[in-house]
Amino acid sequence: MQIRPARVSDAEAIRGIYNRSILTVATFDLEPRSLNEQQQWLALRSGAHIVLVADEGGVLAGFASLSPYRDRPAYRTTVENSVYVDEAHQGKGVGKKLMTELVDTARDHGFHSMIARIVSSNAASIALHRAVGFEIVGVEKEVGRKLGRWLDVVVMQRMLSGR
Repeated sequence: MQIRPARVSDAEAIRGIYNRSILTVATFDLEPRSLNEQQQWLALRSGAHIVLVADEGGVLAGFASLSPYRDRPAYRTTVENSVYVDEAHQGKGVGKKLMTELVDTARDHGFHSMIARIVSSNAASIALHRAVGFEIVGVEKEVGRKLGRWLDVVVMQRMLSGR
């Protein structure tokens, strides 16, 4: 499996993985993305705010991304991450490989801190983030509503450089 930067040609495969997560609480989006929307999302994540994909012989097994944490300038050294693994590839170490590379990439790009915001019922994602050095720093109570229920978000953080 190769971990590499995403290309525009990966947009459809990324969209497929992401849109399947909309049927769950793994994302708080409610509507599937169109191909055009996915291409625009991908275009906004170039340079330091990158998307990495796990390419297994031309098949996308998953993707991970860095996004700006907040809009205000003082936050620019902190990034928020996302990671999604195709159902057929879950439990095979794809997420850990993506996250390990994403952490290294964020550090290499000079970021100081990474934030993950994970629905509290997603034990696998919380465990994955712990495995790559994230710590729980808080819980946001009932900040989302999806599939007829209120959802808590666990906030996890990984420091990338010394103070």
